[in-house]
Amino acid sequence: MYDISTYDVAVIGAGPAGLTAAMYAGRYGLKTVLFESTPSQLAIVPYIENYPGFEGSGYELLEKMKEQALKFAEYKFETVEEISRDGDIFTIKTDTEEYKVKAVIVATGGKHRELGVPGEKELVGRGVSYCATCDGHFFKGKNVLVIGGGNTALTDAIYLKEIGCDVTLVHRRDELRADKALQDELFKRNIPVIWNSVVVRIEGKDKVERAILLDRVKNEEFTVETDGIFIAIGIQPQTELVANLGVEVDSKGYIKVDREQKTNVPGVFAAGDCCDNPLKQVVTACGDGAIAAHSAFKYITSKS
Repeated sequence: MYDISTYDVAVIGAGPAGLTAAMYAGRYGLKTVLFESTPSQLAIVPYIENYPGFEGSGYELLEKMKEQALKFAEYKFETVEEISRDGDIFTIKTDTEEYKVKAVIVATGGKHRELGVPGEKELVGRGVSYCATCDGHFFKGKNVLVIGGGNTALTDAIYLKEIGCDVTLVHRRDELRADKALQDELFKRNIPVIWNSVVVRIEGKDKVERAILLDRVKNEEFTVETDGIFIAIGIQPQTELVANLGVEVDSKGYIKVDREQKTNVPGVFAAGDCCDNPLKQVVTACGDGAIAAHSAFKYITSKS
């Protein structure tokens, strides 16, 4: 039998958006509970220099945010398994308890799609990256591969070229999926493309040294020496929890929100990388979280 605890607002997810939302909600005087089940993607970013007022590892920034947020919210390291609604009250069921809340802020983030090849996980932060804007600076003057053929991959390749990297794009097909304008920009910069090829493993002792690729036409493996590998094959938003509430998502699974971070379901707000926002960065996630908390405060007080 579950014990039942009551709060004003539940924040699901303890990345930058969730931590900011929890802090702001608590400062508004709302009794707030913050759930974390898996570490934020920010924890694996080796170095951050584009967050105002901070330079250091993603883990360091995350810990500073968490320390500050937990002054204003109760922290639960529990997995949220289900969210249901009865009138104006939401029930959150975790793996250990049930909670009743008046509003929910979903900040479950998004997970970069992985290649799933040997060497990838072992070398994350040591040459393998999923964020060109986060880590590109460290590869100026070095050889890098960008994996993918969509808008994100081409945008990353162009960005890396502009900041001084020697970039090669690797794509599994014989034509790109990106918008024509981006393709034009790519080729204008003479960025080479390795066509019809996929990464089968990543090698290196203490850092990335080479990628082993498979030519899908010839069915032959070949080696490309490289200092860095930027994987840009998409992001998978973590939004399954709100499906049964009827929260609207776009064609890619991102939660649709308005400028106040409201979803189509009253009392449910969303922030950060799980939303259909145009930029997936720490600074924008924090802004989303602050707005979502303010909207939740207005929603709850309007019911009083």
